[in-house]
Amino acid sequence: MSSSEPSQNSNGHDASGVTGAREQWERDLLNPAIQKFPERRETFSSSSATQDRIYTPEDVDSGAYLEDLNFPGQYPFTRGVQPTMYRGRLWTMRQYAGFGTAKETNERFKLLIDNGQTGLSAAFDLPTQTGYDSDHPMALGEIGQVGVAIDSLADMEEMFADIPLDKISTSMTINAPAAVLVAMYLVAAEKQGHAYSVITGTAQNDVLKEYVARGTYIFPPKESVRLAANLINFCAQETPRFNSISVSGYHIREAGSTAAQEIGFAFANAIAYLEECQKQGGDLNQVAQRVSWIFNTHNHFFEEVAKFRTLRRLWARTVKNRFDITDPRAQMLRTHTQTGGSTLTAQQPLNNIARSAIQALAAVSGGVQSLALSCYDEALALPTEDAQQIALRTQQIIAHESGAADTIDPFAGSYYIESLTDSLEKEASKIMDHIDDLGGASASIETGYMQTEIQEASVSWQHEVESNERTIVGVNAFIDPSEDATPIFRPNHEVADAQLNRLAELRKNRNSEQVQSALDRLRTDANGQENLMPTIIQAVRSYATLGEICGVLRDEWGEYTPVTVV
Repeated sequence: MSSSEPSQNSNGHDASGVTGAREQWERDLLNPAIQKFPERRETFSSSSATQDRIYTPEDVDSGAYLEDLNFPGQYPFTRGVQPTMYRGRLWTMRQYAGFGTAKETNERFKLLIDNGQTGLSAAFDLPTQTGYDSDHPMALGEIGQVGVAIDSLADMEEMFADIPLDKISTSMTINAPAAVLVAMYLVAAEKQGHAYSVITGTAQNDVLKEYVARGTYIFPPKESVRLAANLINFCAQETPRFNSISVSGYHIREAGSTAAQEIGFAFANAIAYLEECQKQGGDLNQVAQRVSWIFNTHNHFFEEVAKFRTLRRLWARTVKNRFDITDPRAQMLRTHTQTGGSTLTAQQPLNNIARSAIQALAAVSGGVQSLALSCYDEALALPTEDAQQIALRTQQIIAHESGAADTIDPFAGSYYIESLTDSLEKEASKIMDHIDDLGGASASIETGYMQTEIQEASVSWQHEVESNERTIVGVNAFIDPSEDATPIFRPNHEVADAQLNRLAELRKNRNSEQVQSALDRLRTDANGQENLMPTIIQAVRSYATLGEICGVLRDEWGEYTPVTVV
């Protein structure tokens, strides 16, 4: 650009002369208006203390349109991963479901499919998430309480009875024992007569965030990353349509992080998985095509729109520059999002319908590939059928009535959105650089860095609420003193007995010698360098239980002891 040409920002807008015009506007109009009508309060996003009152071309980084934005479906994918986005195909509409027994969950899945849901999302109970069978003492009081209890292949088969696994995509929120649950899912599909190559779906398989955000870890980080990479590399070869990992910023955000931390910490974890996959011999141009994501959506509408744009751009640049990944399909960040469960309130729970709708619209405006809404009653208990239907209908209204799906990246060119996109990218990049300096994601977890940063962000947010700096409708403002916040729904307490009886029957009727042989092979392979997925699949086929398989790995690898964060 010659010196005689006016400067332009990345949107192509002439930015010259704006500074002087802004100073005149502030002097002649803004300052007198503030004197007459003092501004009410500071404004907050999650990642910066305040938001400017107005944004202009000055606030957008200068740069080339093609370099920073480009067209949908083209690097760096800021404007979307598909050329037609929702004009060609809507996002997948999911609702998180799973409670009690496999039979009950099967009935709920069928109800959701009948109501128009296009993909399933399975929740597992805490014993399943931590690798314990329902008859283990650690499972007492938790069987089927926050998700479905899955002890063996028999449960997986019942959960998907009469649901064609070659046509339905299933997302499974499972991490430490993800390899075992995916093995069960694949064998269940096999028993329906389907080849692994046609199976679609997603396993979360992101155990690193468990150490800092959720706590459903089992093994030490090194062994956990090995097992996660085993699953990723296996699926890249055997189940090319299945997303073998869904790296999660969602739970990091639920634990209290800012939006920038959500990006930075999740990306650092993803880098650790790719490095391990590469170490195990995986081709990252192939492997990275099936790295999917799950992120949160909170109430600051514009920051969330910008966040999804930032995610795509920063990830494409990261994998290209760091790993020399050149396949455009491997550079794309494709993400599911769930509206923020932690933003829902037990007080005035019907307000949560509005919160989830705003969050969902932000996610759609940001260009996500899959979406689920946290139901309005989730702050009280597991969601009711009515609440789930409202959540699904909210998505359908956004898709078919709001106009949000009519054009691609509708907020592009907004000075505010472009400024937020740039600032989130810079802040997240700083976080990633610092984690590199600490030795990577595993090292930053072992020293407590991630945990401390999330804890401090959470405490800061809570202080803002308690001091009334941040308004939460129905909680610290617009309170209904007559409200009785009672639980709406509780699972059937007969669930535990039914599951325990089913497990006892399984143990009695299976071939014990085949089970023991498969577990012995797993014990041997756990101490070698082999990919463990074929061995785990064989154990699953013999109807070895989740607890038995994880028990072998516990014996050989040990259990993780968390660091103390002070």
